[in-house]
Amino acid sequence: MTDEVHIHTHGRIGHISLNRPKALHALTLDMCRAMSKALSEWADDDGIEAVILDHAEGRGFCAGGDINLLRHSALNDDGRSGREFFYDEYQLNHQMFSYGKPIVAFMDGITMGGGVGIALPCKYRVATEHTRFAMPETGIGLFPDVGGGWHLSRLGGRLGQFLALTGARLDGAECQFAGLSTHYLPAEKLEEAKARIIDNPARIGGILSELSVTLPEARIEANCDRINKHFASDRFEDILASLEADDSDWAAKELATLRSKSPQTCKVALRQLADSAQLDSFADNMAMEYRIASRVLTRPDFAEGVRAVIVDKTNDPKWDPAAPEGVSDELIDSIFAPLPAGEEWQPLA
Repeated sequence: MTDEVHIHTHGRIGHISLNRPKALHALTLDMCRAMSKALSEWADDDGIEAVILDHAEGRGFCAGGDINLLRHSALNDDGRSGREFFYDEYQLNHQMFSYGKPIVAFMDGITMGGGVGIALPCKYRVATEHTRFAMPETGIGLFPDVGGGWHLSRLGGRLGQFLALTGARLDGAECQFAGLSTHYLPAEKLEEAKARIIDNPARIGGILSELSVTLPEARIEANCDRINKHFASDRFEDILASLEADDSDWAAKELATLRSKSPQTCKVALRQLADSAQLDSFADNMAMEYRIASRVLTRPDFAEGVRAVIVDKTNDPKWDPAAPEGVSDELIDSIFAPLPAGEEWQPLA
């Protein structure tokens, strides 16, 4: 068991608390495996009725996955260890999505990438004034994975496409407005919520509702019509053209944001969300995302994006291809193509 995640029980409640504060609780392979093992054991334990998922000290909740491991893998082992990480992480995402007992995720703080992947499958998702939710993968040449295709494609209007492309950060009120969280609580009420849930696991929904407060203004609500208009197409060039034709400050800001992102990732994300919306099961979505992940991991944009944004912090990635027109349909098709026999992703047995 790793000390990067605290796993224990309180009476009838299983408790998983992420514990990598210096990395904003970003997930490692050991953390994913420890969480999966605990969930498997509790699934078969009649004495456990529900699970609490939160973070230990610091500005959690979870800032994503182990980006340094993934970049090292892309540069040094042809993606082998990175694929192993994705495989197990996606098994955890699916295990949580299909879990037979309610899980309560306390998204109190930064909830990005891999953090989204472990929060959104939960039956109860609690946002607070500290919540900062984002899928920022277009900025590092990856893609909005960990179930992002499934979750984002099922939001209202074109909000999911907007979040996938721009990496926009939502606060807790915006998460509640968008349906990404189920409850909005003040952070000061979380300890009371957890204590009451531990005392009475059968009343989780009621307890969270009783402690919820009136939602502050959700800023994103005022922009929904613009988002639905400009992000209507599943073709990246159409979205850019639509924003270019609008002389508003908002459109100029979003256009500048999109111009800074990996064109390959933007095209992958639009295809991913369109395809996922047609899928019948979360497992099918994860199999699709594993195909994508196993390929974009070793494409030029990922190592370059992580260098520019995370390693050197110069924020000057040189994307390859550099322009949307250079990302061919054939390249996108090859990223989504089935993997060789024996290499496809499978859920936990």
